[in-house]
Amino acid sequence: MTAVALTALILSPVLALMIFLFIFRIVLTWYPQVDLSRFPLNVINVLTEPLLAPSRKIVSPIGGVDITPIIWVGIFSLIREILLGQQGLLTMMNHVG
Repeated sequence: MTAVALTALILSPVLALMIFLFIFRIVLTWYPQVDLSRFPLNVINVLTEPLLAPSRKIVSPIGGVDITPIIWVGIFSLIREILLGQQGLLTMMNHVG
């Protein structure tokens, strides 16, 4: 197994997990009464908040709605497509090597 294949094998589930966590975080915004400090929601909070907190300083809520999780879903989806998509960089390097 080449280094490129190993990188793709590790990166694919990590990016998919992050996309899933941010989508779950978007759904959680619909329920403001939910306590994010209780298990199992605290796991989602711990993994997503380090990216969301600095983003909120740059992108303020629009109409009272925090759109930063949506932005992060887009960022992770774009990274996944660029690296691992059908014509992604790692996919193409794996086929060449």
